[in-house]
Amino acid sequence: MTTTQQKTNENQAEPANLELSAEEVLMLQEMAEAGLLYGLMKKKTHPGMKPWIFATRSGVEIINLENTIKEISKVNEFLNKVSSNGKQILIVGTSPAAKGIAKEIAEETGQPYVNERWLGGTLTNFKVISNRIKHYNKLIADRESGALEKYTKKERLLIDKKLEKMKLLFEGIRNLTEMPGAMLVLDMPENIIAAKEASSLGIPVAAIINTDTDPKSVDYPIPANNRLGESIKLILNHLKNSIKKKEKIAEKPVDEALKTE
Repeated sequence: MTTTQQKTNENQAEPANLELSAEEVLMLQEMAEAGLLYGLMKKKTHPGMKPWIFATRSGVEIINLENTIKEISKVNEFLNKVSSNGKQILIVGTSPAAKGIAKEIAEETGQPYVNERWLGGTLTNFKVISNRIKHYNKLIADRESGALEKYTKKERLLIDKKLEKMKLLFEGIRNLTEMPGAMLVLDMPENIIAAKEASSLGIPVAAIINTDTDPKSVDYPIPANNRLGESIKLILNHLKNSIKKKEKIAEKPVDEALKTE
């Protein structure tokens, strides 16, 4: 995380005290019904999350959803800027509640994803990982074209088994041809290693964080219950248009721009 972003995060945990619009009031009600407000037991609370918490009920932390709305707005603006610049957003969610949704939203928006397990070095050793992805893509292309027919039945079975193992690691990132412009983590702290890899390379990280996570561990935290699939899916529905892959708009040459004026 950059020094500038660290300074920004120091102010992000202040109570929201928002004057909500009619649309945001409906959004707050929707989030409450989906269970976004339920954090973890108080004994698991990270000290940095205290300003995000509205109250404690029966030992369970209640998240201030006004803060959540504020942070979703910030993340929308950030992700839209990344995708509008033609950069990919790597979506990471490997917990039982997040893995299916990670794949679904990534396929819908045209973004890469990891939903089985984070392979150490995916970003920090990207050159090696890229070569393995190319090998995986070639094997798939060879199988589809019939190029593997030259092998014996036993050899083809071994290749198929190899492909199944590789699929778990590379299927979601098979079209990741360069470093992503951002990472979106659905289930911190389960994927803290992925977030640290991104941060070490200067790649901004947005993440849904529960009350057990340090909000300063990511650049754009969204405080919410990330143990419920319904909760995660609702947040992603509000981020979907910003996440969606966009083609970078090419700038017109100066002389051409003058002609259109």
